[in-house]
Amino acid sequence: MAHAMGLCVLVVDDHDDTLAMLQRLLAFQGYAVHAARSAEEAKRLAAENKCDLVVSDVGMPDESGLELMRHLKRQYSLKGIAVSGFAREADVSAAMAAGFDRHLAKPVDFPQLLSAIEELVG
Repeated sequence: MAHAMGLCVLVVDDHDDTLAMLQRLLAFQGYAVHAARSAEEAKRLAAENKCDLVVSDVGMPDESGLELMRHLKRQYSLKGIAVSGFAREADVSAAMAAGFDRHLAKPVDFPQLLSAIEELVG
């Protein structure tokens, strides 16, 4: 996946194992990955790094992924993929309204995630 080289992905999830897995798998594909365990940390990393895309959990303790995406879209025009355990139509609609470009249900299907990333920034 040579086209991934140089593209920066900000991954946000408060679940350590999920965050570590996504970080490792995306890095293995050639992406530059910045990992955040909270919306606050994600905002700091986004300010410090030129990221192309955010992959964010929706349900986090400090601030929802929806609020985070609104901020990142407004500040940096980032494209985004929501990952959530909530995948009803209303949840998907809320994610899209917040500025996410795609919504994937947890557990994340990695080939589906790669396909979504490729569609958005590939």
